[in-house]
Amino acid sequence: MGVLVSLALLYWVLRGVSVSDLLQHLRESRPLPLTLAVVVVTADFLVRAGRFQLLLRTPGGAAISWRAAWHATAMGFMANNTLPLRLGEVVRAYAASRLGGVPLGAAVSAIAVERALDLLTLVALLGVALFRAGLPADTTIMGSRLDTLALRAGVLCVLIFAAALFVVLFPRAAERITRALIPFPRLAERVVKLIGGLTLGLAVLRSPARLALAVLTSLVVWLVNAASFYIAFAAFGIQVGFAGALLLQSLLAFGVAAPSSPGYFGIFELVVAAALALFGVPKEVSVAYGITYHVTTFIPITLLGLYSLARTGLHVKDATTAGA
Repeated sequence: MGVLVSLALLYWVLRGVSVSDLLQHLRESRPLPLTLAVVVVTADFLVRAGRFQLLLRTPGGAAISWRAAWHATAMGFMANNTLPLRLGEVVRAYAASRLGGVPLGAAVSAIAVERALDLLTLVALLGVALFRAGLPADTTIMGSRLDTLALRAGVLCVLIFAAALFVVLFPRAAERITRALIPFPRLAERVVKLIGGLTLGLAVLRSPARLALAVLTSLVVWLVNAASFYIAFAAFGIQVGFAGALLLQSLLAFGVAAPSSPGYFGIFELVVAAALALFGVPKEVSVAYGITYHVTTFIPITLLGLYSLARTGLHVKDATTAGA
């Protein structure tokens, strides 16, 4: 289904685009800013690995090794690019568990904290983009108002953090509620055991200093990522400021949640074209930019993830089995 959705979206975004004009824009793209953009976005995975190391602790309270954090991060994003059903997060949690010596539930909960921090950061940056890009708040993209998207994402983020705080601060109450709500004893006990692992992974919320550092790192992650989009604009002569890059990455982060093939092909190009159209960028230019940026940034982390997979001796099949 994901592949069919991607093919349909690619057909939709390429409909009405002159192939000769598209190829001309691809040929005329400047290699230097494009190469720099690829280097910047690939280096951003180092920051992501550092944040993962910050959030994940062993049962004894020690941080996992940098090696474990990096290999887990590289393999996870490689798997997101090559496997269906967003299995990259399962692979990342499994790799962190095996290489870092932490419970699988703790690794999963650390990733959940990451996602909540990402959501908070992206919503904040989307607000900055709407304010600085000169677009009205009721701007509509693909049938949805930008301010409505930001509000929904913010509400979801608050709910995630509220649930996480409740589990961390009141683990026994969470276990009692679980047993009361689930009528099947064996299933209830499994969920209670999972809550124990989640409590370990969510322990970062108990340390104001570590939580503040995680929030700051999340801001760095997404500012660096936006910088790569902004640098790549120069490769195609796109006159859109940094606020436009912030808006583009926020819309992409929400857009890739839709079903698609591994690597988010189709939806990525569609969102890029729709976002840049808000700034008057011609469709042929925006599609050429979207395809080129997507493909060139897809390759490095995929190769790095495959290298980590070979270097550590882990197997994706084992990861997906453990995740199930």
